[in-house]
Amino acid sequence: MTDSTLVSTTINGDSIEFACPNDETLLDALRNRVGLTGVKEGCGTGDCGACSVTLDGRLVCSCLVLGVEASGREVGTVEGLTTNGELHPLQEKFIEHAALQCGVCTPGFLVAAKALLDKNPDPSETEIRYALAGNLCRCTGYDKIVRAVQATAKDMRKAKKKKG
Repeated sequence: MTDSTLVSTTINGDSIEFACPNDETLLDALRNRVGLTGVKEGCGTGDCGACSVTLDGRLVCSCLVLGVEASGREVGTVEGLTTNGELHPLQEKFIEHAALQCGVCTPGFLVAAKALLDKNPDPSETEIRYALAGNLCRCTGYDKIVRAVQATAKDMRKAKKKKG
């Protein structure tokens, strides 16, 4: 039997504790211990991006990180994009631009796109494509996804100008 560790972390702004086997991936811990099933396993080798989350604000493939490594750190998942039942603008634009089909890759794309927009609110198409290059989609092609991210960035900049 594998040893377990009590992991104390923050996930999507909430303090969470869970027992985690020392050899379990963050992907499996999020899905099986915490119940956050938006994180998807596509390849299990860090090649597809379906399991993308942020760890202390940095985009990572959760299939390549051990769950115990989240202790004392901040994890962000696709579930954290929705606030008080309201979709994040990225989620709205993915729907509006039909930037999803089967949905397996969508959570990873959303997390990666949000990480990009948090750092760069006005990315070029090339910057968007580069930031999303670690995420693979077999259904939609990438143009609709890129257009959704561009539209989100534009709307978020407009909203920020109106506030400030």
